[in-house]
Amino acid sequence: MNRAQAKNSRVVLVTCPSLALARKIARAVVQKRLAACVNAVRSPVESFYTWKGKLETAREHLLLIKTTATRLRQLEREVKRLHTYEVPEFVALPIIAGSVDYLSWLRESVAGLRK
Repeated sequence: MNRAQAKNSRVVLVTCPSLALARKIARAVVQKRLAACVNAVRSPVESFYTWKGKLETAREHLLLIKTTATRLRQLEREVKRLHTYEVPEFVALPIIAGSVDYLSWLRESVAGLRK
């Protein structure tokens, strides 16, 4: 494991109201090289949250997006552009360690930004 390579790596959590939207976002961010890989959890998760003062529940599909800190701002813009929620979830978590080979591949996969 290499902590130095992990320093710039991130996992971003995004929830979507449908699998179709989750797949649309996943394809777009990988094609634009804003993410190296996206895992779309096909089984819905049950979310509980407060929205406009009211307790809500929803069945959502979770995206686990692997990217770098340098791509976070662009990734967030693209997720917001494609998402149907007024305020979509976008939570970035640091990767503190990982396989040297995987982290190298992650970094190389997002190295060149495509329009």
